[in-house]
Amino acid sequence: MSDATHQSDRGAGDAHATRLLAGVAKSEITTDDPQVKVNDPLLAKALVLDDGTTRVAIVTMDAVAIGGIGDISDEFLPELRRRIEGELEIPAANVLVNASHTHPPGRLLCEHEQQVERTLDAIRRAASAMEPVKVGSGVGFENRFIVNRTLIMRDGRHWTVRHANPCPPDDEVADVGPIDPEIGILRIDRTDGRPLAVVYNYACHPYLGVPRGGVTADYPGFASSVIEENWGDGVMAFFLQGAGGDISETLYKDVNRPRDAEPRGVMLGLSTLRALRDIKVGEATLSVSSEIIQLPRRTDIPQRIDALLEEQEALLHSLRGTSLNFKTFLPLYLKHSLWPEYPADDSFRYMQSAKIGANEYQEIDAQNRRNIEKYLKNIAAMERLARIRENIATLKKHQQINDEAGEPTASAEVLGVRIGECVLITAPLEALVEVSLNVKRASPYNHTFMAAFSNGYYHYGPPVANYDKGGYEVTECLLGPEWQECYEEAALRVIRRL
Repeated sequence: MSDATHQSDRGAGDAHATRLLAGVAKSEITTDDPQVKVNDPLLAKALVLDDGTTRVAIVTMDAVAIGGIGDISDEFLPELRRRIEGELEIPAANVLVNASHTHPPGRLLCEHEQQVERTLDAIRRAASAMEPVKVGSGVGFENRFIVNRTLIMRDGRHWTVRHANPCPPDDEVADVGPIDPEIGILRIDRTDGRPLAVVYNYACHPYLGVPRGGVTADYPGFASSVIEENWGDGVMAFFLQGAGGDISETLYKDVNRPRDAEPRGVMLGLSTLRALRDIKVGEATLSVSSEIIQLPRRTDIPQRIDALLEEQEALLHSLRGTSLNFKTFLPLYLKHSLWPEYPADDSFRYMQSAKIGANEYQEIDAQNRRNIEKYLKNIAAMERLARIRENIATLKKHQQINDEAGEPTASAEVLGVRIGECVLITAPLEALVEVSLNVKRASPYNHTFMAAFSNGYYHYGPPVANYDKGGYEVTECLLGPEWQECYEEAALRVIRRL
């Protein structure tokens, strides 16, 4: 359902667009709290583009989300847009603000007033420093460190890889979901050939952190540094988060080495540079279109909670008493796993026992196997009970959010920006990668990149087919399954108007 559409420019303009102008600037937005350890600064970066008819501001922020959760309030975006429109004459509808989704624990950003002022200052400085540019777009490729964290189980259900719950038994996993290894790239050069800006779009979930701890822009921050240091001439790299709702790092659950985002950042930065060199630049114009749609809020949360409570009760009834505790279970389990034929002692003791007609070793082995089996079943039930507890708490939280909204739908913006032959299309939520792939396939433009986590935040956006499969992203979702069709149709309408 659509509320309104908007195609925006600055009004009067020449019938033929003038040369494209661009300006860039950045401001630090890291928390000012001296008690917070900072590994690397968090930035708000501004790219302002003007083709003589249309002016656009693209802002990338090292933040969890633009409102909804984290340090940026719901008031930030409307306040920033009002200030931009009033002071810089850039239409509010022509402002794209994207969050990288970096989220180490604790406070990350400065206070609200400073967030607005510092971000606005970056946009102001970018707008005052515009110069003629040429642009080109292309794609890179990086698939070595990302994985879809939604595991497809043999029974058809989903299990999400998270720190809040263990991974499932290996023999129950049938497959993993899709990833999008494409790096969408917009290259912006000065007319003398020197680089000005690189915008790169990638679907990921940056929450690795660094071994020394503290606030970090995670691997997108390291990737941007690699691009800027190697491309030279003061170029500014803009990381534009993609549909990374269900994308994780392959080593996310690694317990054998420190969590370190820097190597992944280096890989992403070098892969972007590799593709960047082959992108040709030329003259380009701008086009902007946006649409406000109503996304349905989900209505099935009470029924899902009831189903989880039933499953919880069944698991509690499945627990069985055993004489083992962990201290006795672990050595027995290892012995029966390593030496299943002779777990209790050396083989000759079993052989001698058989020669004299005794069977005490076989009896104790059988008893221990029964206890090991019961203990393992209790462990599996415990792991599922922990997941259920987490899911019930999450569903209750989202039911409260929807109840407090007091409306059956959520008003969401879909913004499209065409820069030459490159199209950026926004989603105000953590879109799962399948949604982005659908939009890319349907777009008439070869270089269509989804900027999820942009201009608002409505938590996760899973495909309709996922809703009854039990994954975390469906649990952590405010919207009804109809949202996907509503969004994808609106995104395609906006793209076709560009």
